[in-house]
Amino acid sequence: MEEVRESSAWVARNSSHVTIDSSGIEKVVEKMKESIPKVEWDYEGIHYFDNGPLTVQYLFVLDALNFCFWPDKDLNYDHLAKGLKDALLNDSSAFDADRLQNYTGPQLRELLKWPRPLPLEEERVRLLHEVGFELERSFEGKALKLVESCGKSAVKLVALVTRHFPGFRDHSVYKGHQVFLYKRAQIFAADLWGAFKGQGYGEFSDICSITMFADYIVPAVLRQLGVLKYSSTLANAIQASSEIGAGTEEEIELRACSIYAVEKMRELLSIKSGKQVLSVELDLWLWSVGVQCPSLQHHRTLSIYY
Repeated sequence: MEEVRESSAWVARNSSHVTIDSSGIEKVVEKMKESIPKVEWDYEGIHYFDNGPLTVQYLFVLDALNFCFWPDKDLNYDHLAKGLKDALLNDSSAFDADRLQNYTGPQLRELLKWPRPLPLEEERVRLLHEVGFELERSFEGKALKLVESCGKSAVKLVALVTRHFPGFRDHSVYKGHQVFLYKRAQIFAADLWGAFKGQGYGEFSDICSITMFADYIVPAVLRQLGVLKYSSTLANAIQASSEIGAGTEEEIELRACSIYAVEKMRELLSIKSGKQVLSVELDLWLWSVGVQCPSLQHHRTLSIYY
């Protein structure tokens, strides 16, 4: 995770289109310090949970597919989480490794009860196949074995996931520097921690190492809060709902500066409140604020990483 923090800090220091407003961070932290917001992991009641290995399998499949909903204005994360939950309640073998390797686009749609092609549907199917194949090859078909291999370390889990599953290797090159973001690999660790309330399969001795999850909702919330400022060119592109290319300077800055800003918020909040504050908790709060604000304008990038 130090790679994520250090490379994001480098982007923030060299950014051309996104800047972090220190006074904006201070204002937000000042309001939050007396009552640090805590959002329950499954506050919407949309996730599958049986307190056992099937939940681990569910979460890994969920996080393999957790990206790019915006091209279909009616589709969002809730549809994915609830659709996969219902599929598993209907058929507990739906996410067995051998079956994951054989799903087609129409079958995935049927699984989610979605009436038309999904955004980046071919990529979603490819990633399901990748997950099924590698789980079968290296982890006896079970995401549980993957989790057990990390020895209660979230950092090791992220490293294992990105080593074995190329679809989770969320990194880019920015102005000649490698930048590591690892949104979906980190969120798998965080989902386990949240679902199992830090116990059992969700117990990690280093959950504090996980950063926020750089997506398209949280940067927009940070901008709304006055923490991030955009160049006029970038602001106009977002206002016009123009697509911002994956791997462009603007896109990498939006994500990396969000990570750096949340780290700065966490550090300041910990000092002012005298309590340990986790980036995971700040991310969940920021994301919940964003999804409850229908008018929020976020950047639009076609990507399998978020």
